[in-house]
Amino acid sequence: MEKFIDLSTIAAMRADFLADPERCAKMNAVTKAGIEDSAESFLAPIHTPNTFSVEITPDKVVSQNRSGRCWLFAAMNVMRSKMIRQWNLEPDFELSQSYLFFWDKLEKANHFLENVLSTLDRAQDDRLIHWMLTTAFEDGGQWDMAVGIIEKYGVVPKTVMPETHSSSNSGSMDRLLMLKGRQFAKTLRDLSRSGETIEQLRIRKDAMLQEIFNILCISLGTPPAQFDFEIRDKDRKFIRDEGLTPLDFFQKYIDMDLNEYVSLIHAPTADKPFYSTFTVDYLGSVEGGKPILYLNLPIEELKTAARKQLEADEPVWFGSDVGQMLNRKQGLMSMESFDYNTLFGTDFSLDKAARLDYCESLMTHAMVITGVNVQNEKTTRWKVENSWGTDSGIDGWYRMSDDWFSEYVYQVVIHKKHLTAQQLDALKQAPTHLNPWDPMGSLA
Repeated sequence: MEKFIDLSTIAAMRADFLADPERCAKMNAVTKAGIEDSAESFLAPIHTPNTFSVEITPDKVVSQNRSGRCWLFAAMNVMRSKMIRQWNLEPDFELSQSYLFFWDKLEKANHFLENVLSTLDRAQDDRLIHWMLTTAFEDGGQWDMAVGIIEKYGVVPKTVMPETHSSSNSGSMDRLLMLKGRQFAKTLRDLSRSGETIEQLRIRKDAMLQEIFNILCISLGTPPAQFDFEIRDKDRKFIRDEGLTPLDFFQKYIDMDLNEYVSLIHAPTADKPFYSTFTVDYLGSVEGGKPILYLNLPIEELKTAARKQLEADEPVWFGSDVGQMLNRKQGLMSMESFDYNTLFGTDFSLDKAARLDYCESLMTHAMVITGVNVQNEKTTRWKVENSWGTDSGIDGWYRMSDDWFSEYVYQVVIHKKHLTAQQLDALKQAPTHLNPWDPMGSLA
C-alpha cells in the first residue's frame, strides 16, 4: 500500500459504495434529513419513560442563555430548591446567577494574575503558560469553585441583581477580559525581566484588578453590599427583611454547610485508581478558597450515593458530557438515542476510559438530578433539571437512562452523610495532583 491515496483506489471505493443499494438509500436519507434525524431512534423515548419513583417537587426551569454559567445555575438550583420548600416560596423564585458570575470573573482575574506571578521563570512557549493564556476567563467552573465564591461573597435573590445583556450573552465581555488578561500577563513578565520585585508587581496587580472590576461593573452592574429582601410566599404572606448583606442572606435563608458536600468522580483510566483522591494544579478562582478535591469511585457507587441523596429529598449537582447521544427534541439522554453504527455501517464505540484518554469525552456541562426510578432495587432512569430554558427538552426537563449515566456522567456532589465508611476514609488521603489539562480539570 502506497503512502498516498491512488486514484485507482478511489475508483474502487466509489464502485464498492454504489454497488450496495442499502448504502445508497442511507445516502438519500442523510443528505436530505441530516445525520441526527436519520439516526434518531423511535424506540429510545419509549424505553425511557418520563416517570420516576423518587422525585423532588419541581421548580420552574431557568435559562443560562448564551453563557457558560451552567455550574452556577446548577448550584443555585440546588440551593433555591431548599429555600423554596423551607420558606414556602413560589416555584419561579430564583437566586442571582449574575451576582456570582461577577465575583467569579473578578476572582478568576486575580487567580490568573497570581498564576502569572508564580510562573515568571517559565518560557513563553511553555505548555502551562499557553494553557493559562487560553483558559483564564472561561465562563465554566466546578462545584468547589462555586463554594469558594459563596463562602466569601454570599448569595442574593435575582431581583436584587438581575440579568444583563452581558451575563446572558457573555462572549463579548469574555473576549475583552481575555485581551486585558493577556495584556497584563505581558506587562508583568516584561517588568519582571526589567528587575521589578514580586512586591512591586503585586502593587501593579492591584491596579489591574481595579480595571477588571470596572469592566465587570459596566457589563454586569455593581453587586450589592446590602439590600432589603421582600417577597410574598405561596400563602400570600409578605416577608420583609431589611439591611441584609449577601452573606447574611445565605446564612439565614439557605443555611447549607457547603463543606459537608464532596465531589465524587468516575474516571476509569489507568492513572486514577478508585478510592483515591485528586486535585488539579492551577485550577480555581478564589485564592485561599476551597481547593478542588475529587474522590474517584466505581460508577455504581456514584449512583448509590445520588439515589440516597434524592431519597432524602435533596437534589444532586452533577457534571457530564451532555452533548453525547443527546436528543434535545425528546428531552432524552440515552445510549439508544441515535443508531449511528447501523446508519453508517461501522462501529463508533470506545469505552469510557478510552474516551477520556483519547480526547473523545470530558465533562462539559453541569445540571441537577431531581428524580430517579428504582425498580427491583435497581436504578433505571433519572430526572434532570437543565438550565437551557423551557424551550429545550420537555419544558426544560430531561430524562437520563441509567446506561447513559454510566457512560457520560463524571461527577456528582454528595453530602458526606450519604457516604460509606470506606468512602469517608478514602477522603482522608492526600490528593494526587493532576495537570490542569487533564480531562478531570475540565470546567462545566
